[in-house]
Amino acid sequence: MPEERKERAKKLIAVLKKLFPNAGMILNYGNPWELLVAVELSAQCTDKRVNMVTEALFKKYKTLDDYVRARPNKFEKDIYSTGFYKNKTKNILAAAKMVKEKFYGNIPKTMEEMLQIPGVARKTANVVLGNAYGIVEGVAVDTHVRRFALKFGLTNHKEPKKIEKDLMEIISKRDWFRFTYLAIEYGRHICPARKHECVNHPLSKIYPRAARTWPKAK
Repeated sequence: MPEERKERAKKLIAVLKKLFPNAGMILNYGNPWELLVAVELSAQCTDKRVNMVTEALFKKYKTLDDYVRARPNKFEKDIYSTGFYKNKTKNILAAAKMVKEKFYGNIPKTMEEMLQIPGVARKTANVVLGNAYGIVEGVAVDTHVRRFALKFGLTNHKEPKKIEKDLMEIISKRDWFRFTYLAIEYGRHICPARKHECVNHPLSKIYPRAARTWPKAK
């Protein structure tokens, strides 16, 4: 089974690279801290909406200290339209204080340290480390990646951590970082989460069973 999945993943990724040669991060940011803020805001929110919010947010809060000094009730209003604004405000402002006090104002460069930051799980850590520093320690598993992995039989699990472990075992490390964005583009432009016909999708030829499955992201 692992070897079969490894070969399938290799074929899927080869086609994805041809379909989406420019796949990558579309969140706007100016530095590693702003990237972390944008990624935390993107939870249960579209990247398009996040970019609309951060356009004004990053002009208002220009430095890490601005976030450290921010008043929660005002910050909540600034990010309100991204949803879950109370929890996001709590995490982002707490993260600012930790980054300033524990990491001397710099976003850390290891998974272990990243996971200490409020609001940061492995997905966020992988995205920030990969885009900010080119450090790849795993595969960022968002809802698109989760659905893709299930649909194409690359995992039997539904929990992000277990899915990531499976993907890391069957995908070449050189493709870990890029795979996330390839899967996201496939989900956005070819195979959305709503139930639909997948028979003629470009990857269904590689794994015909995918044409009969519509695992929904939860």
